[in-house]
Amino acid sequence: MNGLALFLTVFLACAVEAVEALTVVLAVGTTRQWASTLQGSVAALAALAVVVAALGPAVGAIPLGALRLVVGALLLVFGLQWLRKAVLRAAGLKALHDEHAIYEREAAGARGASASRRGRVRDWYAFTLAFKGVFLEGLEVAFIVVTFGNNQRNLPLAVLAAGCAVLAVAGVGIAVRTPLARVPENAMKFAVGTMLTAFGTFWAAEGAGATWPGSDAALLILVPTIAVLAAAAVVWLRRTATPTTGPPDDQGDGDPTGPEGDAP
Repeated sequence: MNGLALFLTVFLACAVEAVEALTVVLAVGTTRQWASTLQGSVAALAALAVVVAALGPAVGAIPLGALRLVVGALLLVFGLQWLRKAVLRAAGLKALHDEHAIYEREAAGARGASASRRGRVRDWYAFTLAFKGVFLEGLEVAFIVVTFGNNQRNLPLAVLAAGCAVLAVAGVGIAVRTPLARVPENAMKFAVGTMLTAFGTFWAAEGAGATWPGSDAALLILVPTIAVLAAAAVVWLRRTATPTTGPPDDQGDGDPTGPEGDAP
């Protein structure tokens, strides 16, 4: 069960980031030049593989107690950020994240940029834009994979979950060749925020020396408890607060510092 929870959490978190990266890649590829766009994407994936290969053993060398305390605290902060925004969006107090608007904005910028060749790259603008989109979102994937994998002492399973998420999202993108606007992204972020908050609380407490009743089985109580509290917050906010009337959120949610790292 613990391995399944690890796989599902990493899979969902990485799928969210993969959707955002794929939106940029599709926008650039369909409006510029696919060969250069794919070159930039592959280069970014290669750079990320080096980052994971370098960070994985380094993080794994840290004593488990200290690792769980630090990483648990970081995951708790990130998870609460994801969960807070998902709750606000579900309650109508924050505009929903709009992948279609992001796609259109990226496509418009790509159409207006001039083309220039550098070495084997025919369109340097397409290359760099695709590289940036994949690398920045991929850094968050790398953070999730390394921290979750090392905390559970099962880095291969975390890598497998991330790989499955990226392949699944890429497969859908190749099939439809359009931004994944129909993906229930806020529901995914609600689930991921719940899982990150639960794991962050669990690991931070263990790192500080606390002992959970039932050990890992405590997650079976912790996860649904946090989910119920978040859902109750949505219901309460819907009844007491004024919904937003602003336009859909077409700004990217993440930054290279961690999941959902943008300002409130």
